[in-house]
Amino acid sequence: MTLSRLTFIAALSAAAPSFAAEALRPLNFANDIVPILTKGSCNSGGCHGKSGGQNGFKLSLLGFEPQEDYEHIVKEARGRRVFPAAAEQSLLLTKGTAQLPHGGGKKLDPNSEDYADLARWIREGMPYGKDSDPKMASISVEPAKLTMPLKGVQQLKVTAHYTDGSTRDVTKRALYEANEKAMAETSETGRVQLFDLPGDVAVMVRYQGKVSTFRATVPLGAPVEKLPASRGFVDDLVFAKLKTIGMPPSDIADDGTFIRRVTLDITGRLPTAAEMKDFMASKDAAKRSALIDRLLDSPEYAEYFANKWSALLRNQRTQPVFARGSYLFWQWIRDSIADNKPYDKFVREVVAAAGDIDQNPPVAWYRQVKEMKQQMEDVAQLFLGTRMQCAQCHHHPFEKWSQQDYYGFAAFFSNVSRKPSIFVGEELIFNKRGVAQTTNIRTKEAVTPTSLGGPSLKLKPEQDPRLALADWMSSKDNPFFAHTLVNRYWKHFFNRGLVEPEDDMRETNPPVNPELLSALAADFVKSGYDLKQLIRTITNSTTYQLSAVPNTYNAKDRQNFSRYYPKRLNAEVLYDSVNTLLDVQTNFAGQAPGTRAVALPDNSYNQSTYFLSVFGRPDSSSACECERTQEASLAQSLHLLNAAEIQTQLSRGNGRADTLTKDTRPDDDKIADLYHIALSRDPNAAEIKFARTHLDKKTAGKTGDEAFKGKKEAYEDILWALLNTKEFLFNH
Repeated sequence: MTLSRLTFIAALSAAAPSFAAEALRPLNFANDIVPILTKGSCNSGGCHGKSGGQNGFKLSLLGFEPQEDYEHIVKEARGRRVFPAAAEQSLLLTKGTAQLPHGGGKKLDPNSEDYADLARWIREGMPYGKDSDPKMASISVEPAKLTMPLKGVQQLKVTAHYTDGSTRDVTKRALYEANEKAMAETSETGRVQLFDLPGDVAVMVRYQGKVSTFRATVPLGAPVEKLPASRGFVDDLVFAKLKTIGMPPSDIADDGTFIRRVTLDITGRLPTAAEMKDFMASKDAAKRSALIDRLLDSPEYAEYFANKWSALLRNQRTQPVFARGSYLFWQWIRDSIADNKPYDKFVREVVAAAGDIDQNPPVAWYRQVKEMKQQMEDVAQLFLGTRMQCAQCHHHPFEKWSQQDYYGFAAFFSNVSRKPSIFVGEELIFNKRGVAQTTNIRTKEAVTPTSLGGPSLKLKPEQDPRLALADWMSSKDNPFFAHTLVNRYWKHFFNRGLVEPEDDMRETNPPVNPELLSALAADFVKSGYDLKQLIRTITNSTTYQLSAVPNTYNAKDRQNFSRYYPKRLNAEVLYDSVNTLLDVQTNFAGQAPGTRAVALPDNSYNQSTYFLSVFGRPDSSSACECERTQEASLAQSLHLLNAAEIQTQLSRGNGRADTLTKDTRPDDDKIADLYHIALSRDPNAAEIKFARTHLDKKTAGKTGDEAFKGKKEAYEDILWALLNTKEFLFNH
């Protein structure tokens, strides 16, 4: 026998005791059994974890309450679910392996390690475990970050770390989910398979209430030899990322495209033909920055962004008596934006609002968000990018927030009170003196105000907890506040947040460019929470000014900002743009003639104006941007193609078609005017020829009134065709 063989036998002998020790390690219900149930989806919301359970068997959602699960499994159903004398005959195993009929189908393989552990646990008398048993503290995933090729494969390893310092490989029992389904898929055992899209993808790993993340950078690998000039840190960080993944950016957009894009994005309107011509003719090297400043100083900017914030702050007119209050709230939002009120002050005045609507319009927010829990959830989602709703009943499945965190954060609003105002249907909002606290519905313990991830606060009875909350949110080292706002505004301008969705800023949903998000947030805080300065930073960047036309390499890019991502005009902007093109003055009930749709104060106009409803204007019933519908639909297409409203506006007297018909200028000039108004560019030769051919066809052989009628119909057709083009319907 060789020395190497003796060495090998010795190594096996030395290892044998540890294998035996692992085999004989006492099983702990929370550490060993619950993860098996979670892996099999037994305690998911669609199975026994849903409210009320399934077919008489209830488990806590995702196993966050193991003590309750133990009671349900071991002590209910007269002990039929587990049978120590013949473990393999236990319902837990016979149904899990589908030996007996099971609505959830087969969840266990009789030859698997999971089955063996369940059977051993039952044979050993179903121990729950000792109080002295180690608890799981965290999980880690290896590798945590990796650069991988297109269509690459990587096996992950997940390790659980326990309070006694021990570790355990839990790869087979962890759960995996990719955040970009178009970029990667994962197997049940942690195998990551990439597709053929470059960029960044994260895989969320969950095990026993703990989460971790694997991030893969997937280069395209194309040469990036020539980059446009950088105009600041935004470009530096975007271009660095493009170099890393090998993706050349598109060219810079031309002046006509830029003025239309930035005017729509900042003011929610089309540039006028005169504005376009002056901008195109200007030789000033700084004309784009000057245009941005002019737009930010315009009343249209305040109206457009007031429309955005009014929807997010639930400014609804659900009753006629709410009309006064909803208008005052909208007016306060508009004036705050026009005055460039610092964002932290704006938020403080909403969250800590007190008094009546007449003197302090932000109290209107409390009219729609009446309950303490709802107030907390809206503040967390809207201003901190954190969705706390799940944590009300159980530990957040994708985050670290527990029920204790939920009720601690809700306690900031525990003393908000109200009483009738002198105005019918309105209320006075005030903070009731007393100890601020709420009760955890599970532990029945009192919980005092607690910031997310921070210690409980001891406030005096006369202190308003909401002011303490506002102080914490606006502190320069707050990890949520500034990051959430800059991400929200980045998405407004790029049609894609650095984090998606824009109000889901959790550790397991990382940004596609973490350095850029952090830099934007830091700059925003440094500026004193200056919203106009943030918009200048974004729109003055070369990244924002890139063309939407893809090059050879970046047609599939949706997360690296190598080009501008076109976005459909939202309902209000499209409505106003159609009216501008058709030269129609709008008339909304209770508003001055000519009021823009983006300047409407509340949601009440959605029902009276079908256009706004069908194109997805939000009803302001939640604090989520997702309420606004951006997807195209058949109803929208049909409305633009043949709605009576559109046809009436096209053909009406003194409308655009009628005016152009009466205009004695050459048709080529009038056709150019239409392109200037609709698309902010000159028509090309083919477009002019096509339009003139149609005009000639409609007037051929006609004189007098018949010729006038034919030409008017021709201009109606040209207008109709323009407003149905993607170039008009999208900001690009």
